[in-house]
Amino acid sequence: MRFRTRAIHAGQPPDPLTGAVNVPVYLSSTFAQSAPNRTKGYVYSRSGNPTRAVLERALAEVEGGRTGLAFSSGLGALATLLEHFPSKSRIVAIDDLYGGTWRLFEHHQRQFGLEFDYVDMTRTEPLARALERPAAMVYLESPTNPLMRLADLTRVARLAHRAGALVAVDNTFATPALQRPIERGADVVLHSTTKYLGGHSDVIGGALIVQDRELGERLLWLQNAVGAVPSPFDCFLVLRGLKTLGIRMDAHTESARAVAEVLAGSRKVSEVHYPGLTSHPQHALARRQMDGYGGMLSASLSGGFPAVRRFLKALEVFTLAESLGGVESLIDHPAKMTHASVPRAERVARGISDGLLRFSCGIEDPADLADDVRRALSRA
Repeated sequence: MRFRTRAIHAGQPPDPLTGAVNVPVYLSSTFAQSAPNRTKGYVYSRSGNPTRAVLERALAEVEGGRTGLAFSSGLGALATLLEHFPSKSRIVAIDDLYGGTWRLFEHHQRQFGLEFDYVDMTRTEPLARALERPAAMVYLESPTNPLMRLADLTRVARLAHRAGALVAVDNTFATPALQRPIERGADVVLHSTTKYLGGHSDVIGGALIVQDRELGERLLWLQNAVGAVPSPFDCFLVLRGLKTLGIRMDAHTESARAVAEVLAGSRKVSEVHYPGLTSHPQHALARRQMDGYGGMLSASLSGGFPAVRRFLKALEVFTLAESLGGVESLIDHPAKMTHASVPRAERVARGISDGLLRFSCGIEDPADLADDVRRALSRA
């Protein structure tokens, strides 16, 4: 089945008891046992819940994995994944990351003795050099947050596996509608389901999807032990969002292209980062490993933060807010918002300047979004 069909039907047959087309929301915290440890498959909702089980099957199927695990947030999913690695394990991470991910990595490095090295994965050589020393995992985003850099997932997986390391890919920006890292060799896929999978800015959630059976069983144990699980109703909301993911990602991509073209044509913009533009240094890679370019982009205003302030004040359709991936268009100032936890010197070294803005283009009419950006640029 093609993606749009899978997204609607994956792991979601009609309820066998009632025939309900949508999975019921099982709000029970505990489940009756006919005798000690004799159950109908469920004991306690932290350990497993029928609504969550449907979501987890659906996530595994759309990402092409064996085991899906749902969490209360993307960072909850990541924290549970990190629990898999013993102290002194070394993790090689891409050098352009969501600020919350960087903050969690730095905390685990200080508090629990994990070692993190950050490298440029847009090229083969830095990663190959980093893997000359033993590593337990290679962790990356592609596209990255907020600079929209891409890594060749097949090449990264080949290098990592040759060195005996797992590969984990945060696929939040691309979603399985546009990119399926497991098909390109990744071992683990991570999502903030808050974003595109939920799609309506009304739920917080996360997910891990795993290919290897043994690793999946280990992470299932950790999911229960750590306990960062979502409520049944939150699972229902993500399932609802998943059904329209394919058609929404087409609309998000159309919106982002319209906005990117306006930004790229303005003298007030020094850089535009969007894989769908032929000017993007990895446009050819995006064409090869993605089924579309997505709704996220970033751009730097030539006038720095004073221009950013004027630009933000002039916007009428875009809303200044953290998060992304909803049906409404949002704009973020990474240096003061999502990446404020990264020290300024490090932000600047990575290319996150005070003039950088991150756009999450929604599914409004693309012409309205383009007009909104054009009008704001005229006042910047």
